[in-house]
Amino acid sequence: MALKLTPFDPAAHLENEEDILYYLEAAMEGNDPKHIASALGDVARSKGMTEIAKKSGLGRQALYNALSENGNPTLETLLAVLNALGLELSVQKRAA
Repeated sequence: MALKLTPFDPAAHLENEEDILYYLEAAMEGNDPKHIASALGDVARSKGMTEIAKKSGLGRQALYNALSENGNPTLETLLAVLNALGLELSVQKRAA
């Protein structure tokens, strides 16, 4: 009997607000813009990309592209997606 493997999809495991906040916080720790964009894309997919596109006023395909591992979202896109998700960007001093 052959073992069937499926790719891991983080979006399938982001079930509540706490999961999403911890996931994005972990993504931000690496300071890798591509990883952050991809993580935000995972969160958007977990909520439904069509719904996030409607709430943000951005095109669904444009969101898939911008929030992919190879995407490079503008600050405007980033803020629109965060707003659609009920989140906001904040800044704090780094621990020494």
